[in-house]
Amino acid sequence: MTTLTHLECSRCAARFEPGKPYNLCPCGGPLLVRYDLELARSSWNREWIRSGPPTMWRYAPVLPVRSAASVVTLGEGMTPLVRAQRLGRRLGATNLWIKDEGLNPTGSFKARGLACAISMAVELGIRKAAIPSAGNAASALAAYAAAAGIEAHIFMPRDVPQSNYIECQAFGAQVTLVDGLISDCAKLVAAGAEREGWFDMSTLKEPYRIEGKKTMGYEVAEQLNWELPDAIFYPTGGGVGLIGMWKAFEEMQTLGWVDSRRPKMIVVQAEGCQPVVEAFERGEARCQFFENAATVAAGLRVPKPLGDFLILEAVRASGGTAVAVSDADLLDAGAELAAAEGIFAAPEGAACVAALRQLLANGFLKPDERIVIYNTGAGLKYLEAYSTRFPREASSEQDKLGGLITPR
Repeated sequence: MTTLTHLECSRCAARFEPGKPYNLCPCGGPLLVRYDLELARSSWNREWIRSGPPTMWRYAPVLPVRSAASVVTLGEGMTPLVRAQRLGRRLGATNLWIKDEGLNPTGSFKARGLACAISMAVELGIRKAAIPSAGNAASALAAYAAAAGIEAHIFMPRDVPQSNYIECQAFGAQVTLVDGLISDCAKLVAAGAEREGWFDMSTLKEPYRIEGKKTMGYEVAEQLNWELPDAIFYPTGGGVGLIGMWKAFEEMQTLGWVDSRRPKMIVVQAEGCQPVVEAFERGEARCQFFENAATVAAGLRVPKPLGDFLILEAVRASGGTAVAVSDADLLDAGAELAAAEGIFAAPEGAACVAALRQLLANGFLKPDERIVIYNTGAGLKYLEAYSTRFPREASSEQDKLGGLITPR
């Protein structure tokens, strides 16, 4: 299935042989999976992809799983790319598209990364996995671990969206709620990994989640007839999806499927947690820890992404930028997108609509450029956040649970 050759440190370029569980390089750098792309090019082509499964596994030769028997899938990937004409007219963008990742299993793009990571766990004989999460990665790990028969240990902030907490419990995971942020959850996972014998699946602390997420880059190219867009808006917490897509574009160029042109990679963060935006504006290669991070967009509440240097490299190399928007603006933008296009986006994806309005207004983007917004999750998972925009009238009758077909 795969053309995997080795793993390589993103910082020191040290090489690691496949077939063993890995976390970070001893130097502290995240590991990246490398493939024999010349072999892939000679034995695989874009026509072959058309006959593949309607999931991310249609790109199996550039995914790390060696055996089809190891693949754990719930149908992730090949999400729709929707032309947003009405919203585009409102904003002044004539060629606007929404890549709707909210239609993945467990309602977010996290399904891609965890499908790949759990499949590799099966292949490598890992029986226990742990993850710190702001919400959606926890749901995805819990679901795929349940499908694989692997023990899942979840650490989430206590104020995580209710949907994520209930999902994890329903999937049979062992859930610990933490008074703090995802960074505090990560410390507990790291401290318990050796003691409890679980494998740490934190963002970029294992090499395979990025491989699942990079398929977002392959898909957008395929869906646009192998022509990359002019700009990509990506809501950035840990930023693995952006790093993965940048990796995918490089791989596709080596395969001869796209040319050297790259989309402007646009990082979108919340004003209450904008470490990448601040580092970009200061011209720095790494982020500083963002103190007192707070935003209703739970997936953006990452005070310091581990792959910050990779994110910033991609943004600068592409001629992109980094933008922060307020919670009020992103929630309003989510409602605007839903009313215009019938796509109920997570607050993280909605933030990209607010950012697009800024970059069209200041001239960074031209109205006729082909622009793709990644909505990374389903708005239905964030009803607490959106309820502030649509309060119910106080009524003892209306406030009761249930309805026409369920008892009150």
